[in-house]
Amino acid sequence: MSEEKKLDIWEEKLEVILKELNSCQNSKNLNSCKPCNEFFECNLRKKYVLAVYESMNKGSGGGFEF
Repeated sequence: MSEEKKLDIWEEKLEVILKELNSCQNSKNLNSCKPCNEFFECNLRKKYVLAVYESMNKGSGGGFEF
């Protein structure tokens, strides 16, 4: 049997924004944000980047090291 992992608040937020981002890409017939003319100004993409960061550090803030 496979157990589904319960998502925390940051992962849930990331999933919601990822769906919005994918919907935007699909509406523009794109596979990623990079070819989009709004790449650097896009608020949705900025929210996605922030949600990824927050899901990785679980909202603790501060620096991030790879």
